[in-house]
Amino acid sequence: MKFALHFGNNMFPDPEGARRLVRLAEASGFDSVFAVEHVVFPENYSSVYPYASSGRLPGGPSAKLPDPLIWLTWVAAATTRLRFMTGVMILPQRNPLVLAKEVATLDYLSGGRIDLGIGVGWLKEEFDALGVPFERRGKRADEYIAAMRALWASDAASFAGEFVNFDKVSSNPKPVAKSVPIVIGGHSEAAARRAGRLGDGFFPSIGTQVDIMPLLDLVRRSAEQAGRDPSKVELILGCPGALPKSGTDPRAAVEARIAHGAGRLALPVTAFLPDLETTLARFGEEIIKPYANA
Repeated sequence: MKFALHFGNNMFPDPEGARRLVRLAEASGFDSVFAVEHVVFPENYSSVYPYASSGRLPGGPSAKLPDPLIWLTWVAAATTRLRFMTGVMILPQRNPLVLAKEVATLDYLSGGRIDLGIGVGWLKEEFDALGVPFERRGKRADEYIAAMRALWASDAASFAGEFVNFDKVSSNPKPVAKSVPIVIGGHSEAAARRAGRLGDGFFPSIGTQVDIMPLLDLVRRSAEQAGRDPSKVELILGCPGALPKSGTDPRAAVEARIAHGAGRLALPVTAFLPDLETTLARFGEEIIKPYANA
């Protein structure tokens, strides 16, 4: 079992705080740290934020939310073992060729420590501001995944689709493993099916207002229907019972997630505040270390 800290860049947007967080996470035995994304914050929006009962984005327009790839570049340089993931990047808003170049460069410079978590987005007003169609964003994301993987796999790559077309182009440097794991985020059946068909992982985001457990079976069924091994799709789940001050047995909570097939648990860094040094070190010693030695 691996453990991750979520919401790194919005909770620690400043350079010194970011380095402090990831160095403590690495020393405590965490596998990875996640960074979230929104390019702009529309002050007037009717779209419903799906990860809080209020339906509204946390924070406000003045809250600092660094670009995840640039923030991850900064913290990757401050660590040696820790992995990093966008959790999640809104893929249809990005140019896939530019993004493939950026992610491959980051993976190359970090020694292969990057996962690309992607979602299709929910905030229509943000798409409108960026001039990107909100409609058919799922289909656009599917093509972008395939196009990026083609660029990472070899030189003189070609791709012909509805949204992406290129002929015999090369993008270097390549990722260390000639690809970057792509984790599909989201809480919908469409996201679960996409993870089964195309993903290296599935991350039903923390705080979703729906029961995500049925989606795990849908991931497995979709993988089988696509001729893939379901065990190759990593399940990244939250685990409220494992958090400090949860009032429950953290080991039992972790074991319950293992029983559901989880390979990594994503825990909000806010649960370890304010005494980050003490709580992360204690969690590493009492929870992470026993599983690392199992």
